[in-house]
Amino acid sequence: MARKLRHEFPGAIYHVINRGNYRSWIFQHARTRAAFQTTLFQACERSAWHRHAFVIMSNHFHLALETPLGNLVAGMQWLQAIFACRFNRWRGEHGHLFAGRYKSLLVEPGPPLGQLCHYIHLNPARADIVPVGRLDHYREGSYWFLRHPERNQWWRRLKLLSET
Repeated sequence: MARKLRHEFPGAIYHVINRGNYRSWIFQHARTRAAFQTTLFQACERSAWHRHAFVIMSNHFHLALETPLGNLVAGMQWLQAIFACRFNRWRGEHGHLFAGRYKSLLVEPGPPLGQLCHYIHLNPARADIVPVGRLDHYREGSYWFLRHPERNQWWRRLKLLSET
């Protein structure tokens, strides 16, 4: 059976999700989460994506992205392939890192995008990683950058929730 085609067009906004292969904890260590975050920011710069929100959990990630060039597939292919190669090189392993194709859901601008950003930002609290009152201490998500704009090295094009 053929795979479903991805809907790509300039200006599309997506909720992108993927998990570790066999739901494994690929982001278990802080160094791995930081490396994925760096690779994500490189992919965003390379693909000219607008980053609305992201969070890196222990075995999966969530992204809210806007693709002005309609290039989600090419950008995600680069992101996942480069990170998998780096991860496997660091660990001396080989093989698939992510569980198949990533999931991408189209999102409407405005309130639906704002709700998605809130959902993504609250993920660590829902998973009992940090209490809601300490979300600004969880560095593996865009909420940290919203709360610490002075440390905003990579997140140059962040669209604040007040704009959505």
